[in-house]
Amino acid sequence: MTLTIATWNINSVRLRMPIVRRFADLARPDVLCLQETKVRDEDFPFSDLRDLGYRHIEISGQKGYHGVAILSRYPLSDVVRGPFCREGHARHISARVSVGAGVTVHNFYVPAGGDEPDPAINPKFDHKLHFLERMTEGPKLRHLLPERSVVVGDLNIAPLETDVWSHKALLKVVSHTPVEVEAFGRVRAAGGWVDAMRERVPPAEKLYTWWSYRSPDWAAADKGRRLDHVWLSPDLGGELGAVTVYRQARGWDKPSDHVPVMAELRL
Repeated sequence: MTLTIATWNINSVRLRMPIVRRFADLARPDVLCLQETKVRDEDFPFSDLRDLGYRHIEISGQKGYHGVAILSRYPLSDVVRGPFCREGHARHISARVSVGAGVTVHNFYVPAGGDEPDPAINPKFDHKLHFLERMTEGPKLRHLLPERSVVVGDLNIAPLETDVWSHKALLKVVSHTPVEVEAFGRVRAAGGWVDAMRERVPPAEKLYTWWSYRSPDWAAADKGRRLDHVWLSPDLGGELGAVTVYRQARGWDKPSDHVPVMAELRL
């Protein structure tokens, strides 16, 4: 069978419900992971999303900031919230998807890190590096198991030179600095994670999932970054099918600055 898993930083789930519906109708993912839902748990739009076929929903919310959710057409179990964020933000949720032998999905919203890439003077950047360190420790602490697992989300780092519009221009810009890229590499190595997107799009090719709101014509300027990721545990690497970046969603009415990414697993 085939299981499709999509990830999308939606930048307010209630504000973006029209495009969530549009994407659900277009792509029909079995599992949809959202970041930056920006809503308290009690105000989450459960009814609207269940009407789209997602009868199983697990959330970790926060008023006005952060927030993550896993929406599924299949039952979810073994739900874990946290424990990677020292600030107590709603930035991680994981659940076991009950399909076939089961797959654990980890949905992350890694801190953006502010503007200055120096932890000594920027607490937000220090927080980001600490969060990544905790993710690196995850397999050892059994909080991020690498067996039949998928990591998705807005990881807020563009690791490759081809993951940004200009490697030279962004070397000192948060999301592409060497210290972040090195930390990102340690997280991947700790779990042996497979970069699903780069399994299907060669590393030599440009690949973006985010375009700034500040650009008056994002498509023409095309100054993007690949901040959203899909990783597979090594035992799922051979089951990867298609991976699709829905670039067109950046041009929809009242868009997020991120676009959805969907990966297919042939279980």
